[in-house]
Amino acid sequence: MVTVVGIRFKKAGKIYYFSPGELQIAAGDGCVVETARGMEFGEVVVSSKEVPESEVVQPLKQVLRSATQDDYDKLENNLIRAQEAFDIALKKIKEHDLPMRLLDSEYTLDESKLIFSFSAEGRVDFRELVKDLAAIFKTRIELRQVGVRDEAKMIGGLGSCGRALCCATFLGDFEPVSIKMAKDQNLSLNPTKISGVCGRLMCCLKYEVETYEANKQSFGHACGKCCAVTTDEFYHELEDEEDYYSDLLIEDSIKEVDYQMMLETAEIEKNTKVEENKNNGSSKHSRKPKRRPPRKRKSADGNDPKNQEQKKAQYAQEGKKSEEGTSSQNTSKKRRRPRSRKPKQAPKNKGE
Repeated sequence: MVTVVGIRFKKAGKIYYFSPGELQIAAGDGCVVETARGMEFGEVVVSSKEVPESEVVQPLKQVLRSATQDDYDKLENNLIRAQEAFDIALKKIKEHDLPMRLLDSEYTLDESKLIFSFSAEGRVDFRELVKDLAAIFKTRIELRQVGVRDEAKMIGGLGSCGRALCCATFLGDFEPVSIKMAKDQNLSLNPTKISGVCGRLMCCLKYEVETYEANKQSFGHACGKCCAVTTDEFYHELEDEEDYYSDLLIEDSIKEVDYQMMLETAEIEKNTKVEENKNNGSSKHSRKPKRRPPRKRKSADGNDPKNQEQKKAQYAQEGKKSEEGTSSQNTSKKRRRPRSRKPKQAPKNKGE
């Protein structure tokens, strides 16, 4: 067994485990540890506990010391300098016209490294930007690209529920979320309703999946004279006005419903629907069919046989006149005589 403590470096950040050694550290204490990025200030959120060696990620680093007042003063000074570096980096990004969005900047406790976090749609060539920043701040520069979920976690905001984002308040790690979780909970599959501000599936879809899977069979039928369903409700409560949260599992009270009353109400609803359908059907048949508008009758003159014979004679006379006019036009035209073509003479020789 190995003794470890859980340390968090940012609010709602991931918890990393270190060996406390001989130090007596409790939850809520500040400490200084050596990480891959350098010397950093962290807060203990999980007090010392023993875990099997197989669960420990090697190598397990040790806590250097408990935080002193000088460490707290240095931390505040680094926060102010990091904000100034953020403004300068924004101007340099505009000068180089890079397609990137700067999100955060931070100094390590020993000021050996300045880390910038940014988001972008694709890969960005920021080599010239790093050279300019290193010349200004005289320290090592690290630019770290993050995804859309980490971007929402850094910026924060409000979800569709009206509360602060889970990832920005208490979620340390991003667990995988699938569309199957929404189907198992009989939720609407509309992307706008099950997606968060980051554009991905909401993290809260995973909170009650296990409860729905465990009670899926009991939800489908009623047993005995009454239905009793127990549900587990997950919520997070701020303890002792600290910055860390704890998960509490509360069992909801049992709701009893009279089974006979359920059957009676279902029968009443069924009868009312049948009556409504009958009324709708009778009202449809009782309607009178719409009358078509009367057709326009032909005049009596058009059906009279005498008038038809007069029209035929009139058409015949007009046809004869048109034929006579065309024949007179053809005779008035003069015929052209064909041109006489002279035979071609053979060319004369120059000697003749």
